[in-house]
Amino acid sequence: MPIKNKYNSGMEDLTEACKDYKLHLTIFLCVIISEYIGVIALEIAGVNIVLMPLLYALVLAIAFYITKPFEWIEKTQSEESSAIMMLLVGPLLVKLAIASGQNLTIIFDVGAAILLEQVGNFGTILIGLPIALLLGFKREAIGMTSSICREPQMAVVMDKYGFTSPETRGFFTVFLIGTVLGTPFISIMTSILAYLIPLHPFAYGMACGIGSASMNAAAVASLSAVYPQFATQLEAFSGMANLIAMVTGMYVYIFAAIPLTEKLYDILEPIADRIITGKNNTEEEI
Repeated sequence: MPIKNKYNSGMEDLTEACKDYKLHLTIFLCVIISEYIGVIALEIAGVNIVLMPLLYALVLAIAFYITKPFEWIEKTQSEESSAIMMLLVGPLLVKLAIASGQNLTIIFDVGAAILLEQVGNFGTILIGLPIALLLGFKREAIGMTSSICREPQMAVVMDKYGFTSPETRGFFTVFLIGTVLGTPFISIMTSILAYLIPLHPFAYGMACGIGSASMNAAAVASLSAVYPQFATQLEAFSGMANLIAMVTGMYVYIFAAIPLTEKLYDILEPIADRIITGKNNTEEEI
């Protein structure tokens, strides 16, 4: 039975997707190969780049999809994966909920100052949203720029806007790009900043905890190469900061980031549309 809607995950779609054993075996093979390869740390021109199994799994899955000899992975399997995605988000929600509940005392003990850790995430809104609108994106820009588009925000976007929405599609676009480019980028950036800006190593350790497990691991690996004498402390600081970012990040995202993004979208979208329309008209006249 074909999937009814490319972005819809009804019970019938989910039932059919769960019966596609070829899809499950293919994904299982990708996971086994990726875990067997493991974490690879590369040093290029003094900069440490960490490659995570998640990256290999994504590349392998894309290869199975686009390579002609593997005919059992086609558009139908891609649509079935969209249906299964809603099911797989469940364990993630449980994990985040348990982590949030167990560590609420940490949030209250630290106080309002902990919210300062989330201020940096607003850069994605203030900088990214205008750029996305000028590139021609519409409602997709809200999902793309309202956060760093990692796991803690995923469930919020799907619950608020729905899996079929342009906001969710925009979110997953950046999520996939972040999976491929995020870990190499943060590895390089961490090494460069550690050399250029003389902050305390522990401050950089806390800065590594942005709410993404893969990016956190990559950043700490690079930072530990710069400060090997503080490797253990850096892991501790980054781990706690990452946990705090995941726990508080959802609340900041729900009550501050999304409303701010939607408000700025309402203000900036007509302006960006006039700029794009005027540019297109000028090019047509020429």
